[in-house]
Amino acid sequence: MEKVILYKNSQVFDVKIQLASSKSESNRALIINALSGFKGDLQNLSSARDTQTMIRLLQSTDAVADVIDAGTTMRFLTAYFTATNQAKTMTGTPRMCERPIGILVEALKTIGAEIDYQKQEGYPPLQIHGIGEQKSNEVTIRGDVSSQYISALLMIAPTLPQGLTIHLTGELGSIPYIKMTLAQMQAFGVEAEANWEEKVIKVAPQSYAPTSYQVESDWSGASYWYSIVALSTFEDTKVELFGLKENSLQGDSAIVEIMSQLGVKSTFTKDGVLLTKVPAQNSLTWDFTNCPDLAQTVAVTCVAKGIEATFTGIESLKIKETDRILALQNELAKFGGSLTEVVTNTEYKVSGSGFAFGSADISIATYDDHRMAMAFAPLAMLTDVTIEEPHVVVKSYPSFWDDLKKVVSIEQPTV
Repeated sequence: MEKVILYKNSQVFDVKIQLASSKSESNRALIINALSGFKGDLQNLSSARDTQTMIRLLQSTDAVADVIDAGTTMRFLTAYFTATNQAKTMTGTPRMCERPIGILVEALKTIGAEIDYQKQEGYPPLQIHGIGEQKSNEVTIRGDVSSQYISALLMIAPTLPQGLTIHLTGELGSIPYIKMTLAQMQAFGVEAEANWEEKVIKVAPQSYAPTSYQVESDWSGASYWYSIVALSTFEDTKVELFGLKENSLQGDSAIVEIMSQLGVKSTFTKDGVLLTKVPAQNSLTWDFTNCPDLAQTVAVTCVAKGIEATFTGIESLKIKETDRILALQNELAKFGGSLTEVVTNTEYKVSGSGFAFGSADISIATYDDHRMAMAFAPLAMLTDVTIEEPHVVVKSYPSFWDDLKKVVSIEQPTV
């Protein structure tokens, strides 16, 4: 089994990190640019495997589109290939084929798409045949499962002969990601009408205009550095993260406010944001509905600092790269922490640690999940820690271990 050993940080550090680019922005920009005839100029695209997979599949003429484990790529390309009438088989890893896509497929069928499930109904692999004619210009879709279904429909909406009106039901999750999609569509010349109170988004038929688009650095990737600063035992610790904007489109920029309560001050500079240590509060209550990808990082930080926390809005973690709720429960227990469901599928308690850091080895399983590896890596501020299957970070932040070497010693033992 591949693994890396991270040795406890033993000195104060002041480092500058050029973060990976946002794969969320990159993946949307790639789809929109493709719908613009591939004529735009996309700058600072993410090196993450998910984005590189998107680039490869957009350029491919193969009949099979294998997204590997990229959920966003699966959802966005399902809508894109359908709207552009490309006959494609959509598939991925065994885990990818266990992740539901029925909500999106049924919405596309309402519009007029011909899509067949090749195995289990509601799940990949899919056979896409395209849209013969548009049967409806309105769809109703749940807003509390995955915003990526909604974004996938929004991006193809202006290319449909009748446009599209999307009615959202239930609680709306990850609204910042929907707003990100709308803002990027606007950057390419497409206007939409969003009424959040009535939960309706209308997009008239119109054409995307090729443009030059610069992708921001990744706030999800930034979150691990916030955790590193929060857990550092040296008060003079400083980390400057390049390429981040104060007024970001990314929902995960919420990490600024979350970590201000966990001991990290953010000062925006001309190049990004400077992180420094401040006193932490003794408790945290946070709704992760709009930023579920931050939950693992924040949970680890709270447990390691002995901060009691209440989490809501993390139901979607069960259908991510792994069941992240179960994975967190398993791994937090290794250093005295717990994640307890107190209201079914609604509210969770994160309990602080009674673990004497440095007293025993900690080995973290990553469950083929990039965020498990990176969320637990900051424990190296307090103790030696082993991260199993560290290669998983290529999904979103390929240079993570190289960047981490600026603050801790890393050994990759011979297997």
